[in-house]
Amino acid sequence: MKFFVDTADLADIRDLAATGLLDGVTTNPSLIAKTGQKFADVIAQICEVVEGPVSAEVAATDHETMLAEGRRLAKIAPNVAVKVPLTVDGLKTCKKLSGEGTLVNVTLCFSPAQAILAAKAGAAFISPFVGRLDDIGHDGMDLIADIVQIYNQYDSMKTEVLVASIRHPRHLIDAAKMGAHVATLPPNVIRQLYNHPLTDKGLDAFLKDWAATGQSILDQ
Repeated sequence: MKFFVDTADLADIRDLAATGLLDGVTTNPSLIAKTGQKFADVIAQICEVVEGPVSAEVAATDHETMLAEGRRLAKIAPNVAVKVPLTVDGLKTCKKLSGEGTLVNVTLCFSPAQAILAAKAGAAFISPFVGRLDDIGHDGMDLIADIVQIYNQYDSMKTEVLVASIRHPRHLIDAAKMGAHVATLPPNVIRQLYNHPLTDKGLDAFLKDWAATGQSILDQ
């Protein structure tokens, strides 16, 4: 499974990229707005840090303007994935851009039927939002299971399932067990993956035992 981080904060991106675990980045207009910088500048800076896909979302809702924005975003760096909403105009834009060789991430997916349409339109990624479904009383992971099952039936469907709106590590584990290709996680959730009380307890015991020897590895 590939790990993307869902943020536009360069400090977080650089820190997580240094672990070697980061395969890409997803952003959206809300995340970009928090930086207080120009949209294109932020995307360009992120693309310099991360070699994998960096999702940059269009702001328009009509096909012609979406297409123009998508083409502009794709020129920022070769690893930009243009992000479009799962609407009729978004799918038209996806079809056109993907035909031109641009990676497209179709976002705001909430049903298996929508995921089928995105794959038919040539999307590189489909972004189902599990947390938002959980918020309204549905089980978001059921959607991931359905999409993965459908895509696996057809060799012609090359779209990768990019699990979005992840709220906690359990979402990630369940998605991985289902065979989802990618998970995009907020920085705090990625850092939660490191933590386990038994790891902390074991390390504390080792350090106490080592301190009692009075030795230093660097002096040997």
